[in-house]
Amino acid sequence: MEILVSNDPCPKVSVIIASYNHEPYIEASIRSVIAQTYPNVELLVVDDGSADDSVAVIERLQKEFGFDFKVQTNQGLSRTLNAAIARSTGEYVAPFGSDDVMLPGRLATQVEYMRDKPEVGICAGSVTSIGPDGTPLGNDKPPSWRRLDFEDIFLNRKPGSPAATLLFRREALEAVGGFDPEVRLEDLIIELKITRAGWFIDVLEEVMALYRVHATNTYKNYPFMVDNVLRTFSRFSDHPAYEQVCNNYRNSMFLKCARRDKALARQLLSQLPLSAWDGKTLRGLYRLLLPSLGRDRA
Repeated sequence: MEILVSNDPCPKVSVIIASYNHEPYIEASIRSVIAQTYPNVELLVVDDGSADDSVAVIERLQKEFGFDFKVQTNQGLSRTLNAAIARSTGEYVAPFGSDDVMLPGRLATQVEYMRDKPEVGICAGSVTSIGPDGTPLGNDKPPSWRRLDFEDIFLNRKPGSPAATLLFRREALEAVGGFDPEVRLEDLIIELKITRAGWFIDVLEEVMALYRVHATNTYKNYPFMVDNVLRTFSRFSDHPAYEQVCNNYRNSMFLKCARRDKALARQLLSQLPLSAWDGKTLRGLYRLLLPSLGRDRA
């Protein structure tokens, strides 16, 4: 991997918001990008087939601020991001959720950090979780700096990087061919691809975004998560720990699903060889078979 160092004192950052049915939140997301203290930001907003009134909200803001805006039929997040990245011109790229909020100094902090660290392909930060109305939930873990390589992520050896704070070096994104349109959970697979190609992900202590928790967060859709995480892992099936990684994930999700989605829990259990059972399996069985008694938490 050849690492290039930029001499641009103020390299452009392309922020890409893919909007989908987030009418109550999209205005706060866009305004938080406009309010960045970093002086060289390009904003591209794409509505990916929203069924609510998101487009009307974005059009009003587009008239006020003049950012790049495109409306399309639903293409899925990865395809939408790839197309917008191809149109963008920044040295750095920040995909950003249409339901989240950037803190004002986020991009300035990340660009300054990455400027003399060409080995860092992705820079992330910490988040504060908020409810639908913007009230802090107060349940975030204490922030800490960490450097992640491929093994850290694939083997789940360290806490990951919050998706709401990812800033990509364009060089790294292009080197791995961008986002995978066949995997709908875009953040995990792109992090694995970039770190496997030799770059690091550095996660800073600074809180850089407000992550909004609401009824339609992706992580709450257990069937979606199971399908796409296992699909992601399959892209790295040549790794010697591949089967163990898959079974560890199945155990974790079995425990989570045992009360809330019994059909999915039984499916996961059927995929676990007896040799892969662990404490989570036993706790999940307790919840699955004795739901009125299994009150422990994951």
